[in-house]
Amino acid sequence: MTLLRKLTAQWLNAMCAFCALSGTSAAIAATADPDYPNKPIRLIVSYPAGGSVDVAARILQEPLTQGLGQSVVIENKGGAGGTIGTAQVAKAAPDGYTLLLTLSSHTINPAIYAQLPFDTEKDLDPVSMVASAPQVLVAHPSFKPSTVAELIAYAKAADKPVIYGSAGVGSPSHIAGELFKKLGQVQLTHAPYRGGGPATVDVLGGQIPLLWVSLPAVTQYIRNGKLKALAVSTKERTPVVPDVPSMPKPLTVSMWIPGMPCSRRLARRDQSSTKFRKCWQTPPAIKPYSRLSWPSAVAVGGTPQALEAVVKKEIPAWKTLAKEANIKIN
Repeated sequence: MTLLRKLTAQWLNAMCAFCALSGTSAAIAATADPDYPNKPIRLIVSYPAGGSVDVAARILQEPLTQGLGQSVVIENKGGAGGTIGTAQVAKAAPDGYTLLLTLSSHTINPAIYAQLPFDTEKDLDPVSMVASAPQVLVAHPSFKPSTVAELIAYAKAADKPVIYGSAGVGSPSHIAGELFKKLGQVQLTHAPYRGGGPATVDVLGGQIPLLWVSLPAVTQYIRNGKLKALAVSTKERTPVVPDVPSMPKPLTVSMWIPGMPCSRRLARRDQSSTKFRKCWQTPPAIKPYSRLSWPSAVAVGGTPQALEAVVKKEIPAWKTLAKEANIKIN
């Protein structure tokens, strides 16, 4: 079994988790502020409106606002695989009032970008993993193949590579597409978008035939027949769309919500994490997750330390995978 297959069969089986991060400054003392928060919090979403990260942010906004007693203002800063929004948070004041909501592309980007305007581990502090969901391969209803086997046969017989969309270069959906190409031994042309929302609009309109995207972003379109789902990326079928088969080999890609500009102000980080986790484990937050059925991890609410361990594990693993799959951005 190749390294790619081993990775795919093991930890890629959980590849779609949201995470919260914040920014860093080693000089700041590690003291908690009993009045935190005492002003509105900016939640930077590193992908455009309409995609799964944005969906998660909108679900969390009201419970966080009510639980924290301060407004949570969402700002969508999509583009460049989440790096534009991430860079903005990394450069923000490390005071716990600017947070980042992003995908597991946070740990993918160091492996595929030749240079980033921030240090993924040094400039951002993990706050908590929030939720996860599988990727799904969907197509416009007019697209002939309706199963993975039919798609592979169709792509191999086609005169030119079939186009598939993703939420952007280095996004979990891009990685899922590239893994599919490798394991299916087919030629597909990648069409990166500035998020899952814009990509979904184009596949709905027939501008592109195929799309890898996180399930919550397209569940409604699968259910009403506006999109045809070929497979979910997990090993098992999901109860959200039980008629959609699972992939022959799991290709799930994580999405998480990292948190604030990395302050190394550990007391503030832990304080904010505790308050956030308490808010998003309340019924107003959990019920929408359950309704959308993000089955891998509904309202996870993990600790900063748990998320930090994930980051440290995934960065070197993605570098190995990116090298083998030849995924890079100059």
